[in-house]
Amino acid sequence: MLSRASKIASSRLTHFSSQFTPQARTMATLHTKLPLNTGAEIPAIGFGTWQDRDAQEDAVTEALKAGYRHIDTARIYGTEAAVGKAIKKSGIPRSEIFITTKLWNNSHHPDDVAPALDASLTDLGTDYLDLYLMHWPSPFARGSSMMPKKDGKMQVGDTDYIDTWRAMEATLKSGKTRAIGISNFSKAELERLLKNCEVIPAAHQIECHPWLQQHDFVAFHKSKGIHVQHYSPFGNQNEIYDSDKNLGKLIEDPTLVQIGKKYGKNGAQVALAWGIQNGHSVLPKSKTPSRIRSNLEGDFKLEQEDMKRINSIDKKLRFNDPSASFGWNFYADLEGKK
Repeated sequence: MLSRASKIASSRLTHFSSQFTPQARTMATLHTKLPLNTGAEIPAIGFGTWQDRDAQEDAVTEALKAGYRHIDTARIYGTEAAVGKAIKKSGIPRSEIFITTKLWNNSHHPDDVAPALDASLTDLGTDYLDLYLMHWPSPFARGSSMMPKKDGKMQVGDTDYIDTWRAMEATLKSGKTRAIGISNFSKAELERLLKNCEVIPAAHQIECHPWLQQHDFVAFHKSKGIHVQHYSPFGNQNEIYDSDKNLGKLIEDPTLVQIGKKYGKNGAQVALAWGIQNGHSVLPKSKTPSRIRSNLEGDFKLEQEDMKRINSIDKKLRFNDPSASFGWNFYADLEGKK
């Protein structure tokens, strides 16, 4: 026989449990890690540090405290020093944190790659990177200016990204990088790189989300053993993307929201889970502690029927295309090119 106190406690537990579906009760954060072609593993959810430069030290501190172990930055973001300070302050061993940064366009000349890497390492307070990406295939004029312009027009460089890549390959031999990759390449640009490289890129960071799914392009990466990373995994959530605002926000897409209710999750978390279940790492960003923690909970298992439903909402909508300002025709053969 149960005592009166035990009956009350049991009743309360039953009432509490009944407020959640079976799926919601079991959707713990998985802390998924995914394989790279180097043999290393990359945490499936990374913390993005683009924008809000002055807020990044606190944001990265909060992210590490919440449990993130993959931090994504770039030279152009101006956040490498803040990332380095937050990592040092956290007391977490360097070996437990996966750090990515990116080579900027003004340092594409082969002679500039090693010094650019050293500058990034210094700001990050580390002697190696887990992943070093070529941010764009397009070169800018050499020099200290990150955005070299004349009469309001970008001054482009003449370095072939193949030569840039060969200089990046040398950073592996120096031990200063453990994997190298690319970002924002078209299929033709990637195919040309593969024909002229010694080291196949470990990763390609691209805009990818439920409204820009790029199944064929993604399948091509898989066939070559190249890991895909999603930047802007929430699509037009970022205010910098002012196109197609009449569509509403991707994370409020009715299909994502409805699926989320099944698991006790929100639309943003469902978008992240969709990317991870496709075998990709995802890079949400936020400076708000509650959202930082919430995004980490996007690492959960979706049922196959829900993956199919998400696949059906692809709008082939690309929000990030700086072709006009960079002097380079990006994504020429990819979905979402306008």
